[in-house]
This record gives sequence, C-alpha cells and structure tokens, in this order.
Amino acid sequence: MIELLRSNDPVLLSFLSALLKDAGIAHFVADGHMSILDGSIGAIPRRLLVDEDGLEEARSLLRDAELGHELSDEG
Repeated sequence: MIELLRSNDPVLLSFLSALLKDAGIAHFVADGHMSILDGSIGAIPRRLLVDEDGLEEARSLLRDAELGHELSDEG
C-alpha cells in the first residue's frame, strides 16, 4: 500500500475513507491507534494508504473533491 496523505483531522480521514469506499478503492487508515501513545493530543498524524492499483484514481478523486492540497506528494 502507498501513502495517499497524512492528517490529524479525523473528520477529513472519515470523509476520505467514505469517498474511497464509494469509488471501490481499497484503502487503510494506518496509525489510528497511536492516540494511546500520544495521549489523544493528535501529535501523530494518521496515514491514509491505498493499493498501488488505485493510487492514480484516488489522487484524481481527491483533486476532483478540491482536496488535492492534502495529498502527500502535492502542495
């Protein structure tokens, strides 16, 4: 799996997970349980990972949703 983005925003991650699920793109939110270690202060960003086969489609989907600035490799 390849990192699509990192974020501390649980609402954004939830929205993007739903978007990817609806598009049929396999994905996984990594580091979701790290809040146990950081005391729930959000110091450790969660990573949204997608299968390599769906990476370009996922990036395009985020750009279409005007969230391209959130992508790990784009500013």
